[in-house]
Amino acid sequence: MPLSAERKAEYFETMKDHMTNYSKCFIVEIDNVGSMQLQQTRMALRGTAEVLMGKNTMMRKCIREYVEANPDSPVGQLEACCRGNVGFVFTNGDLGEIRELLESNVRPAPARVGIIAPIDVIVPKGPTGCDPGQTAFFQTLQISTKITRGQIEMTNDTHLISAGERVSASQAALLQKLSIEPFSYGMVLKSVYDSGSLFDAKVLDITDDVLAAKFVAALNTISKLSLVLNMPTAASVTHSVANAFKAILAVTVELENYTFDKADIYKAYLADPSAFAGSGGGGGGGGDAGGAAAVEVEEEEVEEAPPATDMFGGGDGGDY
Repeated sequence: MPLSAERKAEYFETMKDHMTNYSKCFIVEIDNVGSMQLQQTRMALRGTAEVLMGKNTMMRKCIREYVEANPDSPVGQLEACCRGNVGFVFTNGDLGEIRELLESNVRPAPARVGIIAPIDVIVPKGPTGCDPGQTAFFQTLQISTKITRGQIEMTNDTHLISAGERVSASQAALLQKLSIEPFSYGMVLKSVYDSGSLFDAKVLDITDDVLAAKFVAALNTISKLSLVLNMPTAASVTHSVANAFKAILAVTVELENYTFDKADIYKAYLADPSAFAGSGGGGGGGGDAGGAAAVEVEEEEVEEAPPATDMFGGGDGGDY
């Protein structure tokens, strides 16, 4: 039933007020979202965001009229988003928090005949609760079964529906018999509008940790290029200083009459490495005692060999 002129005018005024008072909004897809679920979402967002749905033609017309009245406004980008079963969620709050509220309101739903499956549906093996008289139904779907304790039991996990396929009548009937609701539906975030910028909702997945990792990777790349091109930059200065120190140190250790504070320890090590040998593990005082003990052990292990005997127990083992 078409809206009356008064209702249309009220709708246009509401949408224009939202575009004026809010600087951010989500463009959401509401396929298979029921009115009760939508109302629960409105209640969860009350005070932080406003949900606005409507016909695409009305929303596009409202946006055009608003842009004509406000030529400098960037909201004209939203007109191209009015395609399909979509709506707007206007807010001035934190986009991350609003996103969590929108995505948390998800409800399980049965597989209806003719709908496109958003995910793969795998029916687990086990008892089905169906009586043996319904075996032919499972055989039609090429599902291996057996009779256990008076009911049909599936012997293997069954990949019933693949993502992107339309649900057939027999598949929907089987899932209904097994009381399985394989799908879940809620608002799907398609795009985000923020202060004149329109971008994909996946951008909100970028966290501070992701940005920090990307920045460090870019910084490493810049420092490598700077070192190869011999072009000092803020990213490569630490490496340049370290390399310069290594070059000066390499020259200094070969000179007898020149040194500097930081090079003394290296020259001392090269002159007498044994002076820097660690005495870790159990103290250094018992080294000689340990060596003597080792010698004693070796001496104890050396025993006199028994006298040679022949095969008949003789003494000398001489010639036969």
